[in-house]
Amino acid sequence: MEKEIRALKAEKNAVVMAHNYQPPEIQALADVVGDSLELAVKAKEIAADLIVVCGVRFMAETAKVLNPGRKVVIPVEDAGCPLADFLTPAMIREARRRHPDAAVVVYVNSTAESKALADITCTSANAVRVVQSLPNDTILFGPDANLAAYVQRELPEKTIIPLPPGGHCYVHAGFTLADVEAAKRKGGTIVCHPECPPEVQERADRIASTGGMVRDAAAGGDEPWWVFTEREMASRLRVLYPGRVFYEKPEAVCADMKKISLPDLRRALESGEHEVILPPDVMDRARRAIERMIAVGA
Repeated sequence: MEKEIRALKAEKNAVVMAHNYQPPEIQALADVVGDSLELAVKAKEIAADLIVVCGVRFMAETAKVLNPGRKVVIPVEDAGCPLADFLTPAMIREARRRHPDAAVVVYVNSTAESKALADITCTSANAVRVVQSLPNDTILFGPDANLAAYVQRELPEKTIIPLPPGGHCYVHAGFTLADVEAAKRKGGTIVCHPECPPEVQERADRIASTGGMVRDAAAGGDEPWWVFTEREMASRLRVLYPGRVFYEKPEAVCADMKKISLPDLRRALESGEHEVILPPDVMDRARRAIERMIAVGA
């Protein structure tokens, strides 16, 4: 099947993109593997006829928004994101009404319709830099409240209002102080994602996006890492740095990220099924918000 998938990629002039949380066998066949920011930047540059996004729905939408002239498909149509579902366009409109002087920053883990109502988007890798770049004192930030708390701690001069107050990723919300204590007893460095609860962030040795984890691990050192994010991130780090020891929490599983299998990927390449189609006006407005984010990074 792996040979068939590689042959289909060549035949269809296709590029396969995979998030760091995808199963290892999917990552191994991808042309691009990365976090949400890395996938967004790469999606804009792809000149292939077909882009297959192995991730969840909002990632495929982002690829389509940034590269509207290409056909973008997701191998499993219902691979969604419960975090993205916390935020609705109606919430953003109402929050703008209540806070007319605030800027709206929408996490890339959101629907295209929500991005279209934002002033700018962000990822966990650049959230602090994005908010810092804005002149507004008040920021409406959604949908992850834990990431909002992280930004607030880093930028106390701003007023960060989480939108909604309880938005969260259930995988990262599952990390507890008990996990921190267990890791500290065994020794090693605790590296946690900023979607983890604030009390876990405060006790971790470092906080990083998944892309940041890849870069930080490259800096060297041989101390074991406790990777406090979706468990497949540890698998990716082991592939990239085979001489290092990385521990994961076995229960930290995103069910939607695990929906795509090799047969699903092969079928997507063969048939072009589950194409991402979005209204042109939504794409145009969402693209402006995403490109503003990318420009901040540049």
